[in-house]
Amino acid sequence: MIDIKLIRQDIDTVRKSIHDRKARVDLEEIQALDSSRRDILFEIDNLKMKRNENSAAVGKGNLAPDEKGKLITQTKELGEKIKQGDQKIRELEEAISGKMQLIPNILNESTPLGDSEEDNPEIRRFGEPRIFDFPVMDHADIGTALDLLDFPRGVKLAQSRFTLLKGAGARLERALINFMLDTHTGQNGYQEIFPPLLVNQNAMRGTGQLPKFEEDLFKTTTGLYLIPSAEVPLTNIYNDEILREEELPICFTAYTPCFRSEAGSYGKDTKGYIRQHQFNKVELVKFAHPDQSFDELEKLVRNAEMILELLELPYRVISLCSADIGFSAAKCYDLEVWLPSENRYREISSCSNCTDFQARRANIRFKPKEGGKNRFVHTLNGSGLAVGRTLAAILENYQTKEGGLIVPKVLVPYMGGLTEILRNH
Repeated sequence: MIDIKLIRQDIDTVRKSIHDRKARVDLEEIQALDSSRRDILFEIDNLKMKRNENSAAVGKGNLAPDEKGKLITQTKELGEKIKQGDQKIRELEEAISGKMQLIPNILNESTPLGDSEEDNPEIRRFGEPRIFDFPVMDHADIGTALDLLDFPRGVKLAQSRFTLLKGAGARLERALINFMLDTHTGQNGYQEIFPPLLVNQNAMRGTGQLPKFEEDLFKTTTGLYLIPSAEVPLTNIYNDEILREEELPICFTAYTPCFRSEAGSYGKDTKGYIRQHQFNKVELVKFAHPDQSFDELEKLVRNAEMILELLELPYRVISLCSADIGFSAAKCYDLEVWLPSENRYREISSCSNCTDFQARRANIRFKPKEGGKNRFVHTLNGSGLAVGRTLAAILENYQTKEGGLIVPKVLVPYMGGLTEILRNH
């Protein structure tokens, strides 16, 4: 959530950011509600001042009975008006908060302007796409042929967009998870967390999933939500807490299953293992000092890139433009891995600096070393990586002419020394 002071003092900046995002928010309505709130607060202060004056006069005890009675009656009336004003303030603050939660984060000045994903500039590439001397199969066909992925039985057990992994396929998924966690904890300095997979409404609101994206979430009958990403529980570990500046940056990583209804993605990627209702992901989350958060973003992106480079998968990094960036992000990079069957790069990680947007919603602050007022931290998150999409990329990029699959070198130890998966393995 942005600071309402921005609307009071620099509404043009807020209006420009919303315009550049191609979003729609009624800032004038928020202004009007805030103005009413401040007017009533001013009125309440005057009523309280008058009530205090009356109480002091009555307390002196030198008034005539009639005059004293009038002051007591007037003081009671003032108290009732103050009570009514306080109730109105609560209603206005609730309305303002609801409207403020629908405003996306203010774009960082380095975020490129654009009208759609077609305007996302490419920053860099790694590796050259493999040239195949045989017809390329997509990951779904390879996974099925090698008996690694079972789409029909996944649907039978649940519904569409659920997949059953079998044998070496299940082991390969597990190998990727362990490899990613070992790399991030051993080389990149992250602390591993295993968080709850169900979180409350407050946690979802803290990271910006609620109220705007409720239709994309799975909600239980108890009111808890299945997490769409470990970003939610990891970021909320410190909600309503005050950290010490010396602790920053704090870096967490977590493997979790993730659950998304994909309500806004109807008809997209209906085949294969790319867009699932349940999928595995290794997440990276940072709590950073505001003066260092954009440097930390660059480091986080490199941490995610390291996984792709060690797997020797071709990829590129793009910077999301103003119309394509996420609701909570001020700046975001996407990592896109090469999928030979589609002859294009596909998203495998989004790495975002949310500045103080989530920290305000979740009330996460730090105490400066030099003293003074507590400040909001900056929160960052990124996939390190989406496991299912990584598996799909391996299936396509490491397929063999004979219909088998070469195991990437860094995964061989995690696969018990297995170097190749063959048909009828």
